[in-house]
Amino acid sequence: MNYTIRDARVQDMAQVHQLIHELAVYEKEPDAVEVTPADLERDGFGAEKLFHCFVAEVDGSIVGMALLFHRYSTWKGPIIHLEDLIVTEKMRGSGLGDALLTEVVRYGHQRGVRRINWEVIDWNDPAIAFYESRGAKVLRDWDVVHLDEKGIEIFLSKI
Repeated sequence: MNYTIRDARVQDMAQVHQLIHELAVYEKEPDAVEVTPADLERDGFGAEKLFHCFVAEVDGSIVGMALLFHRYSTWKGPIIHLEDLIVTEKMRGSGLGDALLTEVVRYGHQRGVRRINWEVIDWNDPAIAFYESRGAKVLRDWDVVHLDEKGIEIFLSKI
């Protein structure tokens, strides 16, 4: 199979958005996606670039993506957070996930980051096995904490 892993372009964001929705369906949250293609275009390519995205392209179609952003760890210094690595269902097992993750790791290494973080849902055994086979540690003793928009409002109402 011939594929290309490359930096995403603004015109790719509609297809990236489709992949994001496909992941939400897979993770049993089909209505959770609030971001729009226009949001992705603004936030990834506007005056203040909030994320970097790689895409996997086969025959002119975007069939995978990895979206990341920079963070800073008080323990480690500069790190990156891999928000999502998605390969469309029909292309899973083709090596595209490995190629995308490799590009993310190279990107981080070139920028001198000391760690790359991401989350994986606890029932996604194929993804967990894939990440662990590449040397990643899945930290099962940490819980992810989210303060969503409603939570932010509740928090602020109590001060």
